[in-house]
Amino acid sequence: MSAPAPWTGEAVRAALGLPGTGPGLFPAVSTDTRTVGPGDLFVALAGERFDGHDFVAEAFARGAAGAVVHSEPRGLAPGDESRLFRVEDTLVALGALARFRRRELGARGTRVVAITGSSGKTTVKEWTRAALAARWRVHATKGNLNNRIGVPLTILSTPPDTGMLLLEVGTSEPGEIGILTAMAAPETGVITTVGPAHLEKLGSLEGVLVEKTALAVGTAPDGWVLVGDDPPALAARARELRPRVRVAGWTSGADADLQPEDPRQEEGGNWSFGWSGQRVVLGVPGRHAVTGALLALAVAELHSVPPAAAAEAVSSVQPMGMRGERRRIGGLTALVDCYNANPQSVGAALATLAEGAAPGGRVAVLGSMLELGPESPEWHRQVLAQALALPLDLVVAVGLFAEAAGGMGGTKAGGAALLTAETPEEAAELLVQRLSGGETLLLKGSRGVALERIIPLLESAFGDAGPTAAGGG
Repeated sequence: MSAPAPWTGEAVRAALGLPGTGPGLFPAVSTDTRTVGPGDLFVALAGERFDGHDFVAEAFARGAAGAVVHSEPRGLAPGDESRLFRVEDTLVALGALARFRRRELGARGTRVVAITGSSGKTTVKEWTRAALAARWRVHATKGNLNNRIGVPLTILSTPPDTGMLLLEVGTSEPGEIGILTAMAAPETGVITTVGPAHLEKLGSLEGVLVEKTALAVGTAPDGWVLVGDDPPALAARARELRPRVRVAGWTSGADADLQPEDPRQEEGGNWSFGWSGQRVVLGVPGRHAVTGALLALAVAELHSVPPAAAAEAVSSVQPMGMRGERRRIGGLTALVDCYNANPQSVGAALATLAEGAAPGGRVAVLGSMLELGPESPEWHRQVLAQALALPLDLVVAVGLFAEAAGGMGGTKAGGAALLTAETPEEAAELLVQRLSGGETLLLKGSRGVALERIIPLLESAFGDAGPTAAGGG
């Protein structure tokens, strides 16, 4: 695949709405002096901890040929002033450059698929990337770079011979998905699910629904919107916004051809199902994963990928680090799902633990769910009660879950023993004291909690960690 198309000075000014003309040919756009290359255009972003305007001189010293700024850089050399593009807000300018490049890509025939959702969007993106790659040259979001910096940088780094541009779109505040969708201009929009996430700023479940379905609003009028069937309000809202909607999932609310045929839980605990005459065997655990895989397969079908190739590609995808990853720690089986957590995703992870084979017993370690706003204590109580009602042997509540447990520590509820800990390290000490070494253990919490800090302590007690032979988790 070729490199991104270069920028002329005229194109930069046109994208930014600046008057005048000027020379220049910029191979790429960069926001990081550590990776800026010779001739690049440096965009000086101002963040909470760093201000790119303090590094403009360094960017020039490293070979940048121009810089987009909204305040006065310090330490410039004589002549550097002529290389500045002055704007009101460099973050907005980065988006404007991305919108300009998106229009160029569209003129070349590149199609855009955008994916959002309260949970599961990164995994669905990986399934979709694999399925589309069976026919198309795909350029996709790396990791979860899905915000107002990551999305435009992904668009700006797209090679001109790309057939499918696949973008993950996230949000943490009202209006963000609308902004990102406007620059992405997708022909196909995918919304995995809607649940209580980022409530601190989105306010309510209705606020989350409005924010997530902004992707449907911004999808091309003649394009397709694909959604999961849970909650039902998601499909209903999508149909209010767009005429061409497809729904995937387990319930009768899903389209008949996007419900799993003959679903089975395989020996390793993952699910398989039939779709379009093909058998799909998922490498990612959980019943909820089937809906995400069906969404990816539906995208592939819309873009003319042969069903056999799409099914094989989706079946080949394994879990990303700390997203349902299955590891062996001596005789323990650890389901490491520490990248993000909200009530919906924790519920899905608990269901995965409860439904899988676990001859040595089932243990859930639950870390705080962050950004849930004033209702956070109630959400933690509800999810903890859900965990205690499942056929688990031990629940270790960490952080905000420990606060929700109150005086319940050490008692029995729903068959599971409940212990509390303030930190992952304290949780690890409790686990070392209680585990026999053959259990299946779920680690689930928000990224800021870093529950994976438990793993080295378990390794010391029970043996080295590594993936299971079956992959699977």
